[in-house]
Amino acid sequence: MLRTLSPISLGVLCALGAMAAFSTGDALVKALGTSLSTFEIGFFTTIFSFLPAVFTKPRAERWRDTFKLNRPALMLLVAVCRTVSAIMITYAFVTIPLAEAYCLVFLIPVLATILSVIVLKEQVSLDRWALVVISFLGVLLVVRPGFREIELGHVAAFVSAVSAAVSLTTIRLISGAERRVTLFVLPGLLTLTANIVGLLIIGFSWPSLTLIGGLIICGVLGGIGYMLQLKGVALAPASRVAPMQYSQIIWALLYGALFFSEVPDAISLAGLGVIVAAGLANIFADGARTRIAGRWAEYRARRDNPSPDDFKGPGPDPV
Repeated sequence: MLRTLSPISLGVLCALGAMAAFSTGDALVKALGTSLSTFEIGFFTTIFSFLPAVFTKPRAERWRDTFKLNRPALMLLVAVCRTVSAIMITYAFVTIPLAEAYCLVFLIPVLATILSVIVLKEQVSLDRWALVVISFLGVLLVVRPGFREIELGHVAAFVSAVSAAVSLTTIRLISGAERRVTLFVLPGLLTLTANIVGLLIIGFSWPSLTLIGGLIICGVLGGIGYMLQLKGVALAPASRVAPMQYSQIIWALLYGALFFSEVPDAISLAGLGVIVAAGLANIFADGARTRIAGRWAEYRARRDNPSPDDFKGPGPDPV
């Protein structure tokens, strides 16, 4: 059946599979959080997260080139931000409902848009700003500061989103200068180090075989999700793949209700709907702009460099 699918359809299917794998791993992290500390979970899952790098490393790059940095200061910023983001989101998954954690994580595109204007000096259209405001309103509906208690998990999820947005923006500045192996391995090593330091402070005891099995599954799911995500991006345009991220909301609601007795109220569901709608509108609007720009460029090229065929009269009368 898969052979009959177009590359774009297969890419979208891979992206959906990636989000399912990520969401299942996140739910398992939440379950493990009742028996393990944030640093223990982070330590083991980070070790297993190196597995995808074995299969995705470009052949032209070598492991020993990881520390050959061209933009060391910015690369260090990326590593620190990704470390903070990983630790904070693990804590958020353990302490607050999955749907609420995802709600705040979905602020990453919004924050990245703001940073693109401040740091990259990009031009953002008025409709994009309107969608940014709408996304914030959706988050306010879910979290409702002032009307309900804000837990440390909410703060951690927001810090994770900010850190991820800073990392994403910085990567855009250095993506052409640094190797992929550096972008993958260096933040992972710093995350591993930070979790080791945390374990030295709070103490460490070996988890049971059952818990180790759960941690291994988390790592494998993360690896599968990462590889499926890469495959999806390779097969389909980003405008088709990116909306699949919002399927995580469905998984969060499903896992939360089935395993953690987390059922959002009507206002929270409305807020989640607003966030997803604004995010999808933003993605589809970008896709439409890209298509229009491409067609306009094609028209300009034909106008400025006309083909001899453009000057031919009509063909012979077919009658």
